[in-house]
Amino acid sequence: MRDVYVAGIGITTFTRLEYALSEIASYASMMALKDAGVTEVDDVYVANMGGARVNHQTALASAVVDSLSLTPAGAAAIENGPASGGSAIKAGFQAVASGMDDVVLVAGAERMREVNNLEATDFVATLTHPIAEYIYGVTLPAHAAMFARLYMDKYGVTERHLAMVGVKNQNAALNNEWAHLQQEITLEGILDSPEAMTNNPYVAEPLRFFDACPVSDGGAALILVSKEKAQELGRPLIRISGVGQATDTHAVFEREDPTDLLAVRKAAADAFSMAGLSPEDVDVAELHDAFTILEIAESEEVGFFPKGEGHIALEKGETALGGRIPINVGGGLKGRGHPVGATGVAQAWEIVTQLRGDGGTRQVDGAKVGFTCNFGGFGNNVVCLTFVRED
Repeated sequence: MRDVYVAGIGITTFTRLEYALSEIASYASMMALKDAGVTEVDDVYVANMGGARVNHQTALASAVVDSLSLTPAGAAAIENGPASGGSAIKAGFQAVASGMDDVVLVAGAERMREVNNLEATDFVATLTHPIAEYIYGVTLPAHAAMFARLYMDKYGVTERHLAMVGVKNQNAALNNEWAHLQQEITLEGILDSPEAMTNNPYVAEPLRFFDACPVSDGGAALILVSKEKAQELGRPLIRISGVGQATDTHAVFEREDPTDLLAVRKAAADAFSMAGLSPEDVDVAELHDAFTILEIAESEEVGFFPKGEGHIALEKGETALGGRIPINVGGGLKGRGHPVGATGVAQAWEIVTQLRGDGGTRQVDGAKVGFTCNFGGFGNNVVCLTFVRED
């Protein structure tokens, strides 16, 4: 199996975008192509969840190839819920690692704000089990709220801990020009003040408004290449060193312990094993914080902290910029935004930015090893990746 490198990266602003879905994907892809210095690719993989339903757009990968004059490159769309981005990276990785391709474009895009928030919530809820959950009105915020309550009862996590994640990540987004949320928040303003309930009402108790990511449009892209091509291009050598993917039961109530995110644990373990690394080697991480409780839980499941101690590490500042293991320094899904099909690719974009040393005011000093966790459904399909800078 050949080594696979990220030679180029591109991203759009994550916000409300008045462009067609194919244009959002194409713009991020064009940036990645320019960054890598390539004009031709062998295959294109485009991650997207809702194009057919929300935007009346199918065959998105073919549209991107045509828009960028990349014909006759192969084209395939990847739909795997919020884990679509990580799944597309995995497909691109396999194509290069196998020797089938030398240059692959991986993109992710979503245009979610074409519909209102209720419709967007329903669209994302189609991830749930169609017979055991969706038909009874279960939504992702409801799943996250029930999960949070169980976690709070079992491990002593409080609403304050959830708010601390929200404050950390939303304020981190202020250092990311591409991030959706550009509003500073404080614990006083969203939790402690008399106005807190007005400023930060419950969405699904115990989760409040600032415990959830925004609904975003946006795209991100990577160029994956063989080692020979990476050396020829002269770009920083950022290698995808480990890939792991795992599933759990679709219906959450069927899990033996709903507070155990087994797919996260397995996907992370596989990625670290393939890379020959351990969680202690990671300098910077992107965890899927669509809801604040997930950052705490995932930080434990991937092995950064013992089970039930993620919130303690948060209190100590270990997950903040300058801490022992900075998490979501570009805002995460909470601050950067969560165009679902683009998220896994955007996580990789942030890690490559960090490993190149291009993070600016959010740069993690000396970062050489990065990690991403792209969380699909409610933990029923998860992709984890490790990245290493080779000097």
